[in-house]
Amino acid sequence: MTAPLNPPPPPHGRPGYDPWQLPEGAHPDHPRGTERDEPLGREIRRAALTGLAVVVLGLLLGFLWSRLAPHVPLVSDGEAVYLKDTEGEQAIGADGTFALLALGFGAVTGLAAFLVHRAGGIAMVCGLALGSLGGAAVAWQLGMALGPSGDVVGHARTAGQGVTFDAPLELGALGVLVAWPIAALLVHLGLTALFGPREEPRAQHWQTYEG
Repeated sequence: MTAPLNPPPPPHGRPGYDPWQLPEGAHPDHPRGTERDEPLGREIRRAALTGLAVVVLGLLLGFLWSRLAPHVPLVSDGEAVYLKDTEGEQAIGADGTFALLALGFGAVTGLAAFLVHRAGGIAMVCGLALGSLGGAAVAWQLGMALGPSGDVVGHARTAGQGVTFDAPLELGALGVLVAWPIAALLVHLGLTALFGPREEPRAQHWQTYEG
């Protein structure tokens, strides 16, 4: 077992030299040449504003879904309400339309979040994820509200016997609500990994001297 190494003697002409001292202007957690991270409060505010903006976009998604999704045709015989086309795939089409729109919105919001704050960070990722999930929920509820009436019995009475009318717009698979946050996070994290700022390697604060 070797004896511990002692610090080398100070070089000539430099009294008080400390070989373990960091170079002037350097910080233990922030090497020279790198910038300090922005204040945490500012990063949280920026993430919160990003999440809120994404939630508001859910209004647009809900409107588009109510207009583009296929509607399920129903018909009444005066006593009960039936599917007009028992083999139709309109219900699946409504879920698929929502999922495709959500994926597109996720890609756009992930790109926008990256352009707003290229450094990324946990706060921004959380804000984007929560905002996307909230936006999807808003779109779901708004789309159903803007779609055909949810009062099937009343709608059937208004339409009359044998007249086709549309069923309420619904999501059969609630799992499509996560399509937006998944797409947003994948795009944002991918762009951050490819084009985000790189941390410079920490410099070795050893100084050489001539004995």
